[in-house]
Amino acid sequence: MNDTNHVGLQQKLDRLTSILQGYAAVAVAFSGGVDSTLLLKHAFDLLGENAVAVTAIAPNYSPDEINDAINFCKAEGITHILVHMDESFLSQIAHNPVERCYICKKIIFQGLLSHPKLAGLKLVDGTNLDDASDFRPGEKALEELGIFSPLREAELTKQDIRTSLKNLGISAWNKPSFACLASRIPYGEIITVEKLNAIFYLEKLLHKSGFEQVRVRHHGEIARIEVLPVDMPKFFDVDFMDRINKAAKAVGFTFATLDLGGYKMGNMNN
Repeated sequence: MNDTNHVGLQQKLDRLTSILQGYAAVAVAFSGGVDSTLLLKHAFDLLGENAVAVTAIAPNYSPDEINDAINFCKAEGITHILVHMDESFLSQIAHNPVERCYICKKIIFQGLLSHPKLAGLKLVDGTNLDDASDFRPGEKALEELGIFSPLREAELTKQDIRTSLKNLGISAWNKPSFACLASRIPYGEIITVEKLNAIFYLEKLLHKSGFEQVRVRHHGEIARIEVLPVDMPKFFDVDFMDRINKAAKAVGFTFATLDLGGYKMGNMNN
């Protein structure tokens, strides 16, 4: 990093400090991802026990991501509140309209705000400056509920966040981008627990096979797999492809296919 970039990043982090100091106590909506990890770490280092983490437990969230969040809080000594969504939650987003993310965020954050352990705390989330470049209807729900996004307010980009975590020696700095499992299902297609579990299973298998950034898009009978273009050569191994094909069929797909365009964030929004 050159000196100019370093100065720019430090100024943003100083602004983040100023923003968080304006809150007596905060609850960070913590997914275990890169953005919320930096926000939580910064808030806890600054506010101590007046900064807590809160994680929603819902069927469209990866169990592995939730476990990462739990383990990080244990390692850092941060109070961590787990909020389980009501059993009716999935039925409220199952019809999967274009505004699904808005509906989902509204339900989840209303659930967090109403939790008794969060009384008196300012609820903040990890939205960053770069998120404005993608289709994110969920941000409207955050605005309506008065949820603040300190990283965006401080003008921190995804690269700023990764660099900051790396400088702090936090291994999550290079963690692949993740998203709600429901984002793998085309709008208008019904969301079910079975589909979400199938997506999670195949993505986990691909991660274990050495593919860091992956998406399994659920198109009915077809599992459309996205990996980074640079990783495509290692996908084209006959034995490996046979293994993935059998795994896809085992969780309900009839066909498994590799998207030749490679992984693209927000691909389903097109």
